[in-house]
Amino acid sequence: MKDDSGPRIATASGAILADPTCLGASLSACGEAIFDPRFWAGRCELAAAPAGRGSAWFLDSGLRHWVLRHYRRGGLIARVSEDRYIWTGESRVRAFAEYRLLARLTDRGLPVPRPIGARYQRAGLCYRCDLITERVEGAAALSAELAARELSEEAWRSIGAAIAQLHRAGVDHADLNAHNILIDRHGAVSVIDFDRGRIRGAGPWRLRNLRRLRRSLEKVARDLPPGRLHPQAWTNLLAGYGAPAVLESQRL
Repeated sequence: MKDDSGPRIATASGAILADPTCLGASLSACGEAIFDPRFWAGRCELAAAPAGRGSAWFLDSGLRHWVLRHYRRGGLIARVSEDRYIWTGESRVRAFAEYRLLARLTDRGLPVPRPIGARYQRAGLCYRCDLITERVEGAAALSAELAARELSEEAWRSIGAAIAQLHRAGVDHADLNAHNILIDRHGAVSVIDFDRGRIRGAGPWRLRNLRRLRRSLEKVARDLPPGRLHPQAWTNLLAGYGAPAVLESQRL
């Protein structure tokens, strides 16, 4: 059976979606163990991702540079269950939804990581899930970059332009923040972590995305040296986004 975004492989307790060009050989040789960080640790190919990335690990071996993420719950509900979600059908599995969205965005050339594979394991009324994506090489989170240095006007404009690209394509990022925006050594910007993201028509969600990012930057700035996040930075970001006057009037 095939999914629109790649082959679907049934497992004993769930299913896997995979990019056969990247994951085919690994799945044939190792099965769904490739979604278990202990498997990669045993091969000395596992490293913890930087803080702020949740339950994520870097997988590095030869030409393979991937990120493995285990979905964990946040907020008060995490006290009841850290990583189990209520089963409402395979089409609602969070890792599968993110995989399909990333596949669609990658095909359109948008600044997001390529999806490699997704897996869920069902147990009764609940399920757990994982996602593997391509690693954005040589990139660091915006929050980490700000901790290290003051960003240039060009960098802020590039961030705004990347967000505008996604918004023009109707991409609503559910948690746009300073940890989910990456900048590589050449200044290229990517956006990651599209859990609960979706494609929508134009609407106020674009302003909500930007407001969320601004709140995140203000929170990050509390731990930065004085003056590291200059007030002009946000104006430069909006200039890169392409409609600064309109957005400023909305009291972002």
